[in-house]
Amino acid sequence: MQQHEYIELEDLLGAHNYKPLDVVISRGEGVWVWDVDGNKYLDCLAAYSAVNQGHCHPKIMQAMVKQAEKLTLTSRAFRNDQLGPFYKELCELTRSHKVLPMNSGAEAVETAIKTVRKWGYTVKGVPEDKAEIIVCDNNFHGRTISIVSFSTDENARAGFGPFTPGFKCIPFGDANAFDAAITENTVAFLVEPIQGEAGVMIPPDGYLKKVREICDRRNVVLILDEIQTGLGRTGKLLAEEHEGIEADLTIIGKALSGGYYPVSAVLSNTEVMNVLQPGEHGSTFGGNPLACAVARTALKVLLEENMVENSSVQGEYFLSELKKISHPDIKEVRGRGLMVAIEFHPQVGGARAYCNKLKDEGILAKDTHENIVRFAPPLVIQRDEVDMILSAISKVLPTS
Repeated sequence: MQQHEYIELEDLLGAHNYKPLDVVISRGEGVWVWDVDGNKYLDCLAAYSAVNQGHCHPKIMQAMVKQAEKLTLTSRAFRNDQLGPFYKELCELTRSHKVLPMNSGAEAVETAIKTVRKWGYTVKGVPEDKAEIIVCDNNFHGRTISIVSFSTDENARAGFGPFTPGFKCIPFGDANAFDAAITENTVAFLVEPIQGEAGVMIPPDGYLKKVREICDRRNVVLILDEIQTGLGRTGKLLAEEHEGIEADLTIIGKALSGGYYPVSAVLSNTEVMNVLQPGEHGSTFGGNPLACAVARTALKVLLEENMVENSSVQGEYFLSELKKISHPDIKEVRGRGLMVAIEFHPQVGGARAYCNKLKDEGILAKDTHENIVRFAPPLVIQRDEVDMILSAISKVLPTS
């Protein structure tokens, strides 16, 4: 089949809930992908940071095949020999006390919401059905009904009500607004260390540290959604490390499997996680042996191959070189590690056109919020490949 035939088939038979670039990818390796016609592209999205370790990492593939030949699923009705070691390695790596494994990022967010509500009723003493969770404007935590209930993106909400109550939105990056929003029924603050889907929005220095202090003082659980920012994306294993704090609950996913399998987890301190009792929450596939074996290896290669450090080094270079580009179309360049964005002025006509031009130059990037292009390549990217991205960006900017 030719590329246009794949696109026509997808458009004819699939739901139209995505608007992808018109490139049909058939193979990937490291930072590179190839379409069905054999054209080669440098992937600057990394499946929304799910393939931090690079496409088709051979060691993760070997672990997946090896485990798939032995045992894939038992459900949590029985134990398996991969779950305990997965817990141990993940807790030691992140200094967590407890782990609750799930599949998708949205499932892990829902898990965190349920857990802190239960904590609020059984530990903090909030009246039944009065628990409140504070979130931020322009957040993105998933697509379930409960999650879009506290979204401020009308595209995510329109036509999907009625919505789940119990959430309060405040401005992102404003610690004083957070402090002022807390009531006796507030059980948690759910926040992204960097808002990825919103366009790589980075809060002011000291924001997370101040938020941590407020949560301690006001007896509020701090939940950090590190599904995109975690596992090396920002140049640290977890983005919270940039300010030297630890969340009470940390949500991770995406790169936890290196792109091979849906794996997510809620990392927690003992006090909060211990409120869950048998039968109150679960997942048939969550914590299955195949997922655990894949995740264990994905974490191992992330560390052994110094991908976190490489993210810091290459990201710093990428951002510094981007900031040297002076062009009237560009409003702002921002980023941390290999999580970078270029925001264009609204009058330019939208970032989608730039993504299409970059595709023609062999670079795959994703637009968001009309005027922003995100760059988040796999963490195995090297300096010469960063230079290719920079060269392509310079080429697609119109000359005056």
